[in-house]
Amino acid sequence: MRIGELSKRTGVSPRSLRYYEEQGLLTSSRSDAGQRHYADTEVERVSLIRQLFDAGMSSRVIASVLPCVETPSDPGVTESAFVTMTRERDRIDADIARLIETRDALDVLIRVNRQHWAQLSTAPEPVTPSV
Repeated sequence: MRIGELSKRTGVSPRSLRYYEEQGLLTSSRSDAGQRHYADTEVERVSLIRQLFDAGMSSRVIASVLPCVETPSDPGVTESAFVTMTRERDRIDADIARLIETRDALDVLIRVNRQHWAQLSTAPEPVTPSV
């Protein structure tokens, strides 16, 4: 199938499909005219790639995990994919912890701002000196 058909079947833009191919995540053959042609199995692969992107993985990390799909009976490849996915989860957990700390710091500033704002709104009008 050509890139437009793969795009329709997967809901992924042709531009993204070309990017996947540039990153080594997807393969195609070329016609004499240079058009990309994909096997039907690439529909499932694109779906998996989308799931991995949705899980927060970069194309570099995805490329290191995909061999597990190609050779699922190889224990070394399977273990490597497991270690990579676990490391990614740990990275995301650390990112979440940092975001929580940042949100908590912002909450403190918001509280201080509200208190200041409340004091300003209840403060008496300044007396202007008469001339």
